[in-house]
Amino acid sequence: MRVASFDELTSREAYDLWRLRQQVFIVEQQSPYPDLDGRDLEPATRHVLAHDGDDLIACLRVLDDGTHARIGRVVVTPAARGRGIARDLMAAAMAEVGDREIRLDAQVDLTGFYAGYGFEISGPEFVEDGVAHRPMVRQAL
Repeated sequence: MRVASFDELTSREAYDLWRLRQQVFIVEQQSPYPDLDGRDLEPATRHVLAHDGDDLIACLRVLDDGTHARIGRVVVTPAARGRGIARDLMAAAMAEVGDREIRLDAQVDLTGFYAGYGFEISGPEFVEDGVAHRPMVRQAL
């Protein structure tokens, strides 16, 4: 696992990160959305990256939303799924955030996964970019 701000990413890592998110969210899940939202560039944003050799196989980002952190854009390549990489990403993200409150919008079928990290559903189901989500929160420790 590698944790980096945007300025610490190599140009190859930034390209691979955007390509992976595009391949999974936009192409595989058929969810066109504005991925390049500017938040990757914020100084407090941290990107958690998992590589297999030179290949980026998973990533997520941690945003600083002032009073709390926000985890999002959690993605694993289809070929790397089922190997526990998402758990490793989350462990790295949780270590990065520490004791702060964390919020996320989980795809509905992944709420159980996030519950394993202390997240609780905090609102009604909603559809974002054609995919059902539930807001979740892990209270500050």
